[in-house]
Amino acid sequence: MAKRTSTGTRTWQHCCRPLALLASLTAGALPAHAAGDVAAGKSAFNKCASCHQVGPSARAGFGPQLNGIIGRPAASSKDYKYSAALQNSHIVWTEDKLRAFLKGPSDLVPGTKMRFWGISDEQQLSNLLAYLRTFR
Repeated sequence: MAKRTSTGTRTWQHCCRPLALLASLTAGALPAHAAGDVAAGKSAFNKCASCHQVGPSARAGFGPQLNGIIGRPAASSKDYKYSAALQNSHIVWTEDKLRAFLKGPSDLVPGTKMRFWGISDEQQLSNLLAYLRTFR
């Protein structure tokens, strides 16, 4: 029950304290992006596998190999010919940049050679990034 001051108005401490406590407890519980599931990411990679490879014997094909993609500068794999747009992008593939690129490649890098509609499902993106993280 909210306390009232001598003038009859409610005090903030008594009225809003439960809401402030609830907000502080849930703020740290919701990460910006979910950690992702590696097994589900392996399954999600199936839509990438027609153009890209990962693993010890990975090499470029229709697209570059993706080993160590997280933290790597864009257009830096020596066995693939990248578009001028990607070469001039000066992007380093952080998880946030990869997430944006996978949502809409041409939105992040207009003129990219990657022809892909994109992935809009945040959990699927998180799963895919978790899988790619395993290939350092």
